[in-house]
Amino acid sequence: MGKVTGFQEYDRVAPTREEAATRVKHYGEFLNELPSKELNNQAARCMDCGVPFCQSGCPLGNVIPEFNDAVYQGKWELAANILLSTNNFPEFTGRICPAPCESACVLGINRPPVSIEEIEKHIIEIAFEKGFIKAKAPLIRTGKKVAVIGSGPAGLAAAAQLNKVGHEVTVFERDDAPGGLLRYGIPDFKLQKNVVDRRIDLMKEEGIIFKCNANVGENIEIGTLLRDFNAIVLAGGSTIPRDLPIDGRSAKGVHFAMDFLKQQNKRVASRAVETEDIMATGKNVIVIGGGDTGSDCIGTSNRHGAKSVTQFEIMPMPPQARNEHMPWPNYPMLLKNTSSHEEGAQRAWSVNTKNFIADEKGNLKALKVVDVEWEIDANGRPVTFKEVAGTERDLPCELVLLAMGFLHPQKEGLIEKLGVELDNRGNVKASEHTYQTNIAKIFAAGDVRRGQSLVVWAISEGREAARKVDEYLMGTTKLASKDAVAYA
Repeated sequence: MGKVTGFQEYDRVAPTREEAATRVKHYGEFLNELPSKELNNQAARCMDCGVPFCQSGCPLGNVIPEFNDAVYQGKWELAANILLSTNNFPEFTGRICPAPCESACVLGINRPPVSIEEIEKHIIEIAFEKGFIKAKAPLIRTGKKVAVIGSGPAGLAAAAQLNKVGHEVTVFERDDAPGGLLRYGIPDFKLQKNVVDRRIDLMKEEGIIFKCNANVGENIEIGTLLRDFNAIVLAGGSTIPRDLPIDGRSAKGVHFAMDFLKQQNKRVASRAVETEDIMATGKNVIVIGGGDTGSDCIGTSNRHGAKSVTQFEIMPMPPQARNEHMPWPNYPMLLKNTSSHEEGAQRAWSVNTKNFIADEKGNLKALKVVDVEWEIDANGRPVTFKEVAGTERDLPCELVLLAMGFLHPQKEGLIEKLGVELDNRGNVKASEHTYQTNIAKIFAAGDVRRGQSLVVWAISEGREAARKVDEYLMGTTKLASKDAVAYA
């Protein structure tokens, strides 16, 4: 590495943030950039560790020590080339990835790990600023046509890779703009949509065709796709949310988290909200679910001007540090305090919701909950719970947001009409090695295949599926696998 003693000389430094009291007044990103010298120092913390576990921790297999060394040397174009050799969209992962690479960082065994995610974001942003990122349309076209259904991270990655090797790619998106959850799931204060638009525009310049308001199986005939395209990639995501079918579920004021978040993203983009407004303004809000989607609901509710925000999780509170059940370099399930939590929210764990309580007009007015006690198995995993006597209580609230994850892709319409097989979890059944379904020309990638997961996994799946589609169409492929080190 450029400076083998850097990890001893420099501490981890995070970028400063706009104060919570002011950032809740807008929906823009609020992290400040690190100065160039500080970026060099942070990259210098990358150790000459021999075996870079960070690379195995990254689902994309990013070549992390090499791009860190390039940053330390101030070679930004080289750093960008290395990063883009394995990751099509570092501007996304650099903002919203939970950074499993950092959990596997060797330095992280006894010190704060290298700031890999932050360095990644700065590499791509500096590359755009310096004009290193330009549209690169393929010089030769293969004559093969591929339809990608879904324009989330998996679909975009598959489209980008397939276009790179010369196939004619058309992306079908049922929403009014491409991006999937990047556009309508993740709040603008975490990922501003000009960042998404910048990448989509670049992909269009490279020859990829985007067709929006195109719901395949509804207003786009499936037979037409099967006839006109040599291969089809299903990348529609895992879109059916986990519900809470208890007494009072029909009360007005109980909503799925993604309905709430999508509406707000549309408002920020000055797009029409076609359903009844879901607003947290002046309300006692309870978010059920302790993950990132729940956190996004907290941040959005605070920006709406909620009277109070409370987040419940039925699971026990995670530990704040690794224990014997979470050895390095495995990704640890630790207590996570997000920027949204900093902005104001009460949090509680091991709480079970008993029923929703409505007033005489059917409007939600309270939530009946009870504390639970978990039995933990020998591996440290909670297995069963029982209610704690005397803890049942009613909590006033006018808005409940269900953020408990997703079950599987929507089966009605496209999937049913195609006749692709499903696995025992309701996802599209496709080989982990070929990404091919029971119908030879149809492939699947991302959450539609593996179930609800991370954006970085979706990009990885899209890239790997593209390799297999290219092999199917051409008999061989020049696209590198995630296990290959291929950079300029």
